[in-house]
Amino acid sequence: MILPVVAILLAIGSFLRAQEPVAVEPTTENGYSWFDATKWPVENKAWNDVDRYFARFPARAKDQVPEAVWNLSQHSAGEVVRFRSDATEIKVRYRLLKAGLGMAHMPPTGVSGLDLYAFDDETNAWRWVACTQPTKQEEEKTWLGGLDGKERDFMVYLPLYNGIDALSIGVPENAKFTALSPRSDRPIVYYGTSIAHGGCASRPGNAYTAMLGRRLDIPVVNLGFSGNARMEIGVAELLAELDPEIYVIDALPNMSPEQVAERAVPFVQKIREAHPQTPILLVEDRFFGNSWITPKKREFHERNHAELRKAFQTLKENDNNLYYLDASNLFGETLDNDGTVDASHPNDLGMWRMANALEEVLRPILEELRAGK
Repeated sequence: MILPVVAILLAIGSFLRAQEPVAVEPTTENGYSWFDATKWPVENKAWNDVDRYFARFPARAKDQVPEAVWNLSQHSAGEVVRFRSDATEIKVRYRLLKAGLGMAHMPPTGVSGLDLYAFDDETNAWRWVACTQPTKQEEEKTWLGGLDGKERDFMVYLPLYNGIDALSIGVPENAKFTALSPRSDRPIVYYGTSIAHGGCASRPGNAYTAMLGRRLDIPVVNLGFSGNARMEIGVAELLAELDPEIYVIDALPNMSPEQVAERAVPFVQKIREAHPQTPILLVEDRFFGNSWITPKKREFHERNHAELRKAFQTLKENDNNLYYLDASNLFGETLDNDGTVDASHPNDLGMWRMANALEEVLRPILEELRAGK
C-alpha cells in the first residue's frame, strides 16, 4: 500500500494558533509532568509505517534500499516535535539509538543534540532557546530554567546523526502543556548526502534544511543519507510515494560522473511518472572549499556538473517543471573559503550560505505555487 506523506501540520505566523492540539496524558514525578513525544505526530516524518517511531523510512524499505541507506534512515534528521506551554522550566528525558555521541569534525550537540526553538510573537519568528549537550546515550536534563512564563509555541529539532528511541518533555505540574500536531502543508522533500543529512552543523536547527523550513514557512522532509545518496532506483520509488510541493535532488557529492550519466535521468523519470507537474530542483555538487588550490578536485566537480547539466537538458525537453541550481554560490560568493570544517562539509556559516543559495531558487517556485492555489 502506498502511503502519502504525513499531512498533519500547520503554518506558522498568522496560522500558528490554528494548530490542532493532541490529547496526551502525562506521568507525574517529583512535581513534574512528563509527556511522551511518541504519543503525538512528528513533523517532517514522511511515513508512519516505521519500525522505530522516529525513523525516516518505512519498515518495508529495508529490502528496497542499500543496507547503508537503511541504517542511516534510522537517524532522526530533520524531524520536529511541537508543543505549547507557559512553563518557566523545561526538562527533557531521552534515549539515543547509538552510544557514539559526536564525531571528529562534528560536535555532539549536532550529532546527538535536541534543539529547542520558541515562536516569538513580537518578531513573528522562530527563535533559538536551548540545545542539549549530550554526555550519555540515555539521560535527563534541564533544557532551560528561568523562562518568562508566557504561553508560547515550541518546536524541538531531533538529532541529525543519531536516532531517538525514547523522548519525553517535562514541565512543572502547575504549568500548561499542549502537544501540537504538525503543520498540514505539503512539504519540500530534500534528497541528498551527508551535507543535507546535517553534517557538520553545530546543532540541529542550524542544518540548512531546518533554516529553509523556518524561512520559507514550510515543512522540509530531510532524506539526506551520509555518503550514500547515489540515486538508486529503489530510493526513487520511495520518493515517488510522497506528495510534496517540491522535490530537491542533491546527490552529486556522493556520485561519480559515470554514475550521474547513468542514473540521473531514470531517477528523475521514476519520480516524474508519479508526479507529472510537481517541481523538481536538481542541485550541482558544491566545490570543495580548497578546490581553488587542488586542481584534481575542481576537475572532478566540473565533470560531475557537466553530466548533471546533460541530464537536465535531456529531461527539460519534455518537462516545464524542472529547475537547476549551479554550484557557484552554494558556499557563498565570498572567496574566504571559511564555510567548511574539512573542505567538504559546511560549518554553521556554510549552512547559512547554502540556505541563502537554495532560498533564492525555492522561494519563487513556492510563491508561484501558492499564487496558483
